[in-house]
Amino acid sequence: DGLHGPSSYANAVSAVGIGYDAHRFKEGRKLVLGGVEIPHGRGVAGHSDADVLSHAIADALLGAIGERDIGHHFPNTDESIRGISSLEILRRVGEILAAQNYRVENLDATLIAEAPMIGPQPEAMRGQIAATPGLEMNYVGLQATTNEGMGPIGTAGGMWAMPGARLEETSGQPSVRQ
Repeated sequence: DGLHGPSSYANAVSAVGIGYDAHRFKEGRKLVLGGVEIPHGRGVAGHSDADVLSHAIADALLGAIGERDIGHHFPNTDESIRGISSLEILRRVGEILAAQNYRVENLDATLIAEAPMIGPQPEAMRGQIAATPGLEMNYVGLQATTNEGMGPIGTAGGMWAMPGARLEETSGQPSVRQ
């Protein structure tokens, strides 16, 4: 029946992960979200390129398979990865998923910040994110919202991202979408 999706999923093992990340704004840095540089007067603080969206997605993917977070896999004490692109982090997380026979089935993420407005950028971000773990763009959702000036998020002091991810175990076999 239609409630259980295509018949190819009848014996599929799914895993679900939820991520979260937050970074403070910092003068003198670029603002990178989903691998796309966003025009803004400030970037965010971090050891890597501080891409809050990609970091949160990486944590959702790792969490779905019971792995530790990106702070464990990419510690801020490792000088060899200072300034690393968060798309490279996502690529390496994709390798971890593949090694454990999982593929990304769906990603959905929400960016939360008072500024900047990301306008036309979500399509470029979705494209970068989808290309990195080998996911088709139509299986990546991205929304952006504000916190309407309320609470710490509403002070415009930084950015937050909250993604969810659904993975499917591949049992070592290449999978084809129906």
